[in-house]
Amino acid sequence: MNNTLLVVDDEEGFGTFVAEVAEGLDYKTRVTTNGREFIKAFKAEKPSVVVMDVVMPGMDGVELAGWLAEQGFDGHVVVVTGYAPLYADLIASQSVAKGMKSVTKLLKPLRAKALRAALTFDDGAD
Repeated sequence: MNNTLLVVDDEEGFGTFVAEVAEGLDYKTRVTTNGREFIKAFKAEKPSVVVMDVVMPGMDGVELAGWLAEQGFDGHVVVVTGYAPLYADLIASQSVAKGMKSVTKLLKPLRAKALRAALTFDDGAD
């Protein structure tokens, strides 16, 4: 099984936090800080799980979710936001409508327990 996780968040500290939690769950992780870097890393890494912020400069989470759907991504997406819960809902519904099978929404500030639950696909993530 591919246990690769790719993070995109313009807050480097948050990306590091996600990577540390994910590595504790035996994920190979890579952190990116913008949409272009994410797309390049996605093509190279072919992740099974993506953790993405919603509000980022340049390409935001809505655009990235659309791009992932266009790529036929069939992995798990965790959408994280501290500012725009309605955008997280939009991304989730758009992603499912476009055929993505698994989208989890989490709000910042995020606890390690909630992130671990989302990364182990435990329904108790909320």
